Amino acid sequence: MSAEPAYQAVVDRLFALKPAGRIFGIDRMRALAVEIGHPERAFACVHVAGTNGKGSVSAMVEAILHAGGWRTGLFTSPHLIHLGERVQVDRVRLTEEEIVRYAAEIERTGAKPGTNPELAPTFFEYLTAMAFLQFARKKCDVAVIEVGLGGRLDATNVVTPEVSVITSIAMDHCEILGDTIEKIAAEKAGIIKPGRPVVLGRVPPAAERVIRAIAAERGAPLVSVAEEFGDNVETYPSTNLEGDYQRWNAATATLVGRLLGQRWRLTSDVIARGLARVDWPGRWQRTTVGGRLLMLDASHNPEGAAVLDSNLSRLARETGRAPVVVTGVLGLARARPLIQTIARHAAEIHFVVPNQPRACLHAELESLVPRGFAGTLHRADIAKLFPAPGGCAVGGPKDVVVVTGSIYLLGEVLRRLHGV
Repeated sequence: MSAEPAYQAVVDRLFALKPAGRIFGIDRMRALAVEIGHPERAFACVHVAGTNGKGSVSAMVEAILHAGGWRTGLFTSPHLIHLGERVQVDRVRLTEEEIVRYAAEIERTGAKPGTNPELAPTFFEYLTAMAFLQFARKKCDVAVIEVGLGGRLDATNVVTPEVSVITSIAMDHCEILGDTIEKIAAEKAGIIKPGRPVVLGRVPPAAERVIRAIAAERGAPLVSVAEEFGDNVETYPSTNLEGDYQRWNAATATLVGRLLGQRWRLTSDVIARGLARVDWPGRWQRTTVGGRLLMLDASHNPEGAAVLDSNLSRLARETGRAPVVVTGVLGLARARPLIQTIARHAAEIHFVVPNQPRACLHAELESLVPRGFAGTLHRADIAKLFPAPGGCAVGGPKDVVVVTGSIYLLGEVLRRLHGV
């Protein structure tokens, strides 16, 4: 019997959970981990933080470990289509039935009536607990755990990893993490544990100084992509994911593999094989729909806009056409650099509003288009642009279509394309 009605009720209930105390803090997860028996201690893990690239690096590290023959767990966020994508064992996602069962178990053991209401777990703590329980019960050898937000106070920061990873530092979530690069770096570096090695990806000098100081204070040896590979991205390890930034991510994952190499038997051949088989949709993902080349891209903040600029330039050289862009963004601070980047390359821009409370409205996005934009602007609806599974009503049959601006937007488009 399908768990769908029960599952939908559980999902609705979890999404509705709001913190009784501070919105951002680790105390709820610490209390929950005690109640459910500390499953996070049953497996080894790699802990990955960063402004951008942490999902891609997590997927790469998991692919390397899987190529080495290990039973792997992977915890990431957000999901694209199915909630269970966030929790995977050997890349098999958590089922609806498992989500229903784990939610009931956590409510019985970790969210008891009468306990301190400020310690009642919220949506993300529930999902983190589900991941830990699943990895422990499926007897994962090692799990790759992506930080949800920040690092120091994130719910995932109850783990003691084999390696901590900081992929990048940029201005994002400033209202929570701080209004300077140094403050954000300190929050991300909160995942560094005493004596456990750290891999540092592509970060500004000011952020690097903060992270190195915290690592030194905690006796955590640090290796960096810049030191190990230099500045020429063309010499970096390759991966099946497109884009220069993915070469940086591949270099970051390679350093993790090297640090794990002796204990986990990850040779250079195993690392290369893993990087050639990474599965991470929505990151400059190339597909074809209705005769059109369709690129799905998760750029969603100022640093991502710089990567998008490079990708769009390369795409124009490859195809000889200016793309038709579909975009929807969460928050004006993120929207401004993305819209400016898109306007430099697009023949048409279709503005949509993802089904998220922080999504910018059509008029807000239009107000950010630079004067002198020579293309055309459209107010659009996702359902009309992608009207049926495998269907696309954007542009003409020979156009190049790019969907970018929000991971949630990509999820809505993918659900339309797959008829989910």
